[in-house]
Amino acid sequence: MLEIRDAILACQFDSIGSLEVPDHYRGVTVHADEAEMFAGIPSREKDPRKSLHLDEVPTPDLGPGEAIVAVMASAINYNTVWTSIFEPVPTFGFLKRYGRISPLTARHDLPYHVVGSDLSGVVLKTGPGVNLWKPGDQVVAHCLSVEMESPDGHGDSMMDPEQRIWGFETNFGGLADLALVKSNQLMPKPAHLTWEEAAAPGLVNSTAYRQLVSRNGANMKQGDTVLIWGASGGLGSYATQFALNGGATPVCVVSSPEKAAICRKMGAELIIDRSAEGYKFWRDEHNQDPKEWKRLGARIRELTGGDDPDIVFEHPGRETFGASVYVARKGGTIVTCASTSGYEHTFDNRYLWMNLKRIIGSHFANYRESFEANRLIAKGLIHPTLSRVYPLAETGQAAMDVHSNSHQGKVGVLALAPEEGLGVTDPEKRARHLDAINRFRGV
Repeated sequence: MLEIRDAILACQFDSIGSLEVPDHYRGVTVHADEAEMFAGIPSREKDPRKSLHLDEVPTPDLGPGEAIVAVMASAINYNTVWTSIFEPVPTFGFLKRYGRISPLTARHDLPYHVVGSDLSGVVLKTGPGVNLWKPGDQVVAHCLSVEMESPDGHGDSMMDPEQRIWGFETNFGGLADLALVKSNQLMPKPAHLTWEEAAAPGLVNSTAYRQLVSRNGANMKQGDTVLIWGASGGLGSYATQFALNGGATPVCVVSSPEKAAICRKMGAELIIDRSAEGYKFWRDEHNQDPKEWKRLGARIRELTGGDDPDIVFEHPGRETFGASVYVARKGGTIVTCASTSGYEHTFDNRYLWMNLKRIIGSHFANYRESFEANRLIAKGLIHPTLSRVYPLAETGQAAMDVHSNSHQGKVGVLALAPEEGLGVTDPEKRARHLDAINRFRGV
């Protein structure tokens, strides 16, 4: 592994193909025999540092249409947190179901799960049928894993019945020194970014692109008013950038003055600090407070000069969904991709049907959407939002930061990269975008 790392650090990419693939590598794992370790403990008290392990694991056999990537950096997403606390269910059921498809997928059904749905790195070896990528290519990976044997996915691969999220519903993810991916997950690494910067956008950038920009999501247009929950976070920070970049007006909802300052650094002007303004959308565990929805709606109109949101960018779920349905304009769209505060949503349907509003479910992105989102990063039009970077051995703490919501933007993890700041191959382009890179890196 050291020989591979040293070749990459020396930018000897042409020599990568001649190097041997190690038979073992370091991977961050959860263990099937520990799936009940947090039984009876409230979610917020479950500690990823206890369940995430750094193990030496066997390198999987390489199949047709696949690639093994030497991982320089990765990042933490909520799906890694969910995996680490075994909620809503342990991921080993996903691996078992995937393993039933074929002898090739059976490799994924193991008593350990190598996690992680982001990476930047270098292609180390490719399997039969891979023609567009070769050893030595510098890449990032999106996390959509599809089989594409059904006609259902050929209009939109997210509709493939065997669609899965790599590193969450499959094994051999990106929080490791090596990762196994399908070749159609690979995209060019933005040359002006470091390894850790390039790894950070993957899942959340593509998710926000489909949810907000794509015709499969809200199909945002110039002049739209977009309410963005958690606008400074790993997902919301990209939605904020897409709104600003696409000629829309973001109304950024945050939970602290520090997070409000982050949105201002990104260029947003209309900001609601829900903690400072004391919004409480639930009177108690079972009853919401419509007066608070109305107060939020009035505050949005005050900021926008009378406009209600054309689009509400939803991901908190249970806590905010009733308010989201209420504040959207007549004919507006609520687009949701997650439920970090709870999966059971309650809203007053009168405000939906009588005002012709739409709720759209959105889940990650197809290859085209992911490629377009990555291309905007490569062009310097959208920037990574990265707040802190940990070494691979401290992935548990990185996941704990996200679980406890003490992070801002994405939390990165270094794998084979020995330190931050490496991997830039277009320093001139970086120099042109350095002010923006540093500003967003402060997120």
